Amino acid sequence: MTTRDVVSPPERHALYELHRYSPAIRANGLLFVSGQVGSRPDGSPEPELDDQVRLAFKNLNAILAEAGCSFDDVIDVTVFMVNPDANFERAWAVAAEYWGKAPYPTATAIGVTWLSGFQFEIKVIAKLPEGAAH
Repeated sequence: MTTRDVVSPPERHALYELHRYSPAIRANGLLFVSGQVGSRPDGSPEPELDDQVRLAFKNLNAILAEAGCSFDDVIDVTVFMVNPDANFERAWAVAAEYWGKAPYPTATAIGVTWLSGFQFEIKVIAKLPEGAAH
């Protein structure tokens, strides 16, 4: 079995241990980042949607930075959202603060009924810069 090349943010969050998953895995020059939510270090959700989206991006960016990347290296995004009819435009406006300039990554938004107490989750695949690839 191949050993997974795990990337963890500087401060490990309770959710990774509680739900038994890795924050990100490096493989073949790519970084596969698990879904990031607006969780505080203890695993609890940030209560307000805008702040939850900002914290999800902060958590995502911490993992990207640990791997030597930034959001500019992201090539594919999947967003999961509870109640997208009511929340999509608001969450997407906050996401634009982190999205950068064109050309943008590919993106898929999926409406869901449950995110373990969260309203927004983002998972990405990023291309590792030459010096960061393992």
